[in-house]
Amino acid sequence: MTRGLFAELRRRNVLRAAVLYIGAVWALTQGIAQLTPVVGAPEWAARWFLVAAIIGFPLWIAFAWFFEFTPEGLKRESDVEPHDSIARHTGRKLDFAIIGVLALAVVLLLTDRFVLHRGVNEDAAIPVAEYSIAVLPFVNRSSDKEQEYFSDGIAEDLLNLLSRIPELQVTARTSSFSFKGKVVPIREIGRQLRVAHILEGSVQKAGNAVRITAQLIDAASEKQRWSQTWDRQLDDIFKVQDEIAATVVGELRIKLLAATPKSKPVDPTVYPLILQAQALTDGFTKDGMAEAIKLLEHALAVSPNEARAWALLARVRQNQTLAGFLPAVEGNRMAQEAATRALDLDPQNALAIALLGRIASDFENDLVTAARQYQRAIALEPGNLNILNGCAILLSNLGRLDEALALLEYRASHDPANPIAHLNLGSVQITARRWDAAAESLRTALRLSPDLVSAHTNLSAVLLLGKHDAAGALAELEKEPDEATRMGYLPLVLDALGRNSDADVAEAKLIEQYGQTTPFNVAIMLAHRRKPDDAFEWLEKARQGRDQALPQVLTEPLLDPLHDDPRWLPFLRKIGYAPEQLAKIEFKVTLPKAIAAEQTNGVHQ
Repeated sequence: MTRGLFAELRRRNVLRAAVLYIGAVWALTQGIAQLTPVVGAPEWAARWFLVAAIIGFPLWIAFAWFFEFTPEGLKRESDVEPHDSIARHTGRKLDFAIIGVLALAVVLLLTDRFVLHRGVNEDAAIPVAEYSIAVLPFVNRSSDKEQEYFSDGIAEDLLNLLSRIPELQVTARTSSFSFKGKVVPIREIGRQLRVAHILEGSVQKAGNAVRITAQLIDAASEKQRWSQTWDRQLDDIFKVQDEIAATVVGELRIKLLAATPKSKPVDPTVYPLILQAQALTDGFTKDGMAEAIKLLEHALAVSPNEARAWALLARVRQNQTLAGFLPAVEGNRMAQEAATRALDLDPQNALAIALLGRIASDFENDLVTAARQYQRAIALEPGNLNILNGCAILLSNLGRLDEALALLEYRASHDPANPIAHLNLGSVQITARRWDAAAESLRTALRLSPDLVSAHTNLSAVLLLGKHDAAGALAELEKEPDEATRMGYLPLVLDALGRNSDADVAEAKLIEQYGQTTPFNVAIMLAHRRKPDDAFEWLEKARQGRDQALPQVLTEPLLDPLHDDPRWLPFLRKIGYAPEQLAKIEFKVTLPKAIAAEQTNGVHQ
């Protein structure tokens, strides 16, 4: 009986059909699992597909019993002659199908091993410091969803507090907050951010009452190391932050070289206003920054001696100026006044000090003052990635490219999900003529933010200057979303393509539409088009108009044709960038060293 059934199963090709089904399901499951992170599908997609396939297996077996695939199509068993060769034909077709499925399975395995998971394996080989942590955005448990800025602000304040511990490596806000609203396993977050620990929590606010819950999790094992809940009034919230920071230090058994840093309390009546203004500022939109100004002015009307509000006001004013929402002279003056007021109230405010350094460098061409301010700021907060970025830009402008690149590489590795970090790194790699590295950094930035302003233009520069690929440079430039940035480079690309008349038209359009706001861009374009007289004229306009791109004059590749011109050195001397002037500037920045890097037991693989 059993033998007869087995023979019948073979005759009807049920066994082949079963092998085909199992192989196809396995291959499809692998494909779904590989594509899930790429297309953003939920993680349970592959699991539920497998469940559905198991349920469908007996139905497939029944189908294989009653029907067969023939060269003419599907036939019922009753339609098949007893001695025809349909079963044999179907068997051969199924054999070919099985071979095809097995071949697909091999391709999927090779793709999984050597393509899709190549980056994962490389990441796994990178040591993760034991004393490293990412602070995720805290969940808003308040009934008012508008209070989300408050929960985010609490988490950001904790992140900033922990960043002041030199022995602890803290992932920057942009990367940590990139997981907001996403359901991602803790182990995967730790892998992507290259940290050993995760701090997460929630905030519930009702009037002056605040409930804060925090938990520290081991990223590799996903085991909770510590958890606690506080029910406090708003004016006690800074004590809670200090307690969390001290607990993290204790739980990780960090050997501090100094005392655990403490929060700087803020007037509780204006603290929510400051957090809301901070959230709006981080969005970097015109309307958001305008609303942030209103909130900060309200806060300062209530508490005029609140240093944090003044410092944030200075930052907003500077961002408005950098974005072109305020005239350079007016915007920098207001930013400088607010930062100076913040330092009068809190001389240790590192961000205000760094902001004054940037104004001195980019607006006043006072490199000595800029170096001194940045040196003060980085001494106060050596782990602050924003300050490190400012130091790197100053070093780059001074022509000290290797030092600048070391800082920018450090920033990108500690803020891996921040497109600006990779954009800045790529920009300085261009000035250093490291074309391949620049292309990689810029493509990383574009993967993180496809519409990032100037990234496509910088990549176009790599293709044109480094690879001599004018057609590729034009294709990349056409993707640039910002017209002013795109127009500044278009004449050069058209020249390289031999379209000189089109380049002349593009040059005229650039000067007419953007000459008054971006004279430095006009100057570098004219220099590369071998029009030195016009280029020097526009460099002078950039100096008189205090163009904030002018500090790039020393390292800008497009200005190379002017370097042998007798007018070059006198111009550099006029703006403080001559070699003898730069030699007098003392500025040394040391990369932060977490204690984990110096201890043999401080590394996870």
